[in-house]
Amino acid sequence: MADEERYLSHFNDFQKSAAASDPDWLGALRRSAIDRFAELGFPTTRNEQWRFTRVRPIARGEFEHLHTYERNGLADSDPTRMTFDDTGCRRLVFVNGHFSRELSKPGKPTECAVFGSLSEAFKTHPEIVKQHLGQETNGESAFTALNMAYMRDGAFIRLPKRCIIGEPIHIVYVSSPGGKQVQSHPRTLVVAEEGSCAAIVESYIGGEDAVYFTNAVTEMVLGEGAAIDHYKLQRESRAAYHIATIQTRMGRDCRFDTDSISLGAALARNDINAVLDGEGIQCSMDGLYLADGRRHVDNHTAIRHAQPHCDSHELYKGILGGHASGVFNGTIHVDPRAVKTDAKQTNRCMLLSDDAQINTNPQLEIFADDVKCTHGASVGQLDENAVFYMRARGIEEARARHMLIFAFANEVLERVKVAPLRDRVAGDLFEWLAAVEPTETV
Repeated sequence: MADEERYLSHFNDFQKSAAASDPDWLGALRRSAIDRFAELGFPTTRNEQWRFTRVRPIARGEFEHLHTYERNGLADSDPTRMTFDDTGCRRLVFVNGHFSRELSKPGKPTECAVFGSLSEAFKTHPEIVKQHLGQETNGESAFTALNMAYMRDGAFIRLPKRCIIGEPIHIVYVSSPGGKQVQSHPRTLVVAEEGSCAAIVESYIGGEDAVYFTNAVTEMVLGEGAAIDHYKLQRESRAAYHIATIQTRMGRDCRFDTDSISLGAALARNDINAVLDGEGIQCSMDGLYLADGRRHVDNHTAIRHAQPHCDSHELYKGILGGHASGVFNGTIHVDPRAVKTDAKQTNRCMLLSDDAQINTNPQLEIFADDVKCTHGASVGQLDENAVFYMRARGIEEARARHMLIFAFANEVLERVKVAPLRDRVAGDLFEWLAAVEPTETV
């Protein structure tokens, strides 16, 4: 059976099981998406956007759909144990793609905002969901099409005009396979209307040694003057496969800051795309990725300046050890009318071994005059002179190296405004460095 046929042949059964709860328009959207997936097929290394990332283990993996909610031994404390202390947050938890009411903590109802399950929003807010779901991604890749076809549930957040939420909103996607190899296709839809403001954290976690496939899509629509701080924490199993797409469209005078932190998965691919579709927008994209062993992490970012007088700033940093490999491909596109654009993109990667490798490709596509656009990339190892300097002042060698590596990563970490999340990632980084073989840090 061809790789795509495995997914195509299961679709009719999935569609029948979902039809009882799906509105009619969603069924048509699913059918269109599976047709688009059949047309595109899984990407190969002949595809320019995927030439350094092989998805054959996903294409040929026999991952099961869990059609009903199963905790599979997941403890009540696991969502926080495996992410961060979210005591001060509103929490939505999804297990294997299904909403978990007992593990969620949405907080007190508000007069303005809606936090909940997308499957419930099909009934309670059908017009808003129908207006925005699938409109930003629109089957641009095989994986976004596959997500639309097989999406069972996900988070729905609506922030009406001038609604300000003080507590961070923590969305936790847990893979709990229960001894199986499972797949999930969670969908997150955020509609932030004029003047609204919130911080949103997406966490992706799973069992330590479990093999599973997560294919996530997040769509965010920001109205005029909206301000969103967004964080994505990927702490999947070291044997898992993680594909994720974040698509954001912004209106006039918006502020959108997003941080992507990749710590887990055997193979991780993050596509983050933003369209600055109004004047006066401020957009910041930051990322930190760690990998060792033979793990692979691929970050693709794209910022389109569609209107004048907008700023975007991007900083991605990677730390790779062992035989790990990484990819950074960042594109800044400036439309002909987007004068007075100010865009800066930086990618830096530190290699902790001779066998680690990074492929980096920053790109500028400028079709307007009177703009300020810069990009740059650097790849290197620890500065041995700095290590020597610290050792000369009595600091043990391993500690000196760890301090220097942490300082390298901290430029990204210090931009995380949710303190418990920032502290947890800092702790994860030190634990990861302590576990790296000594031969990898020379």
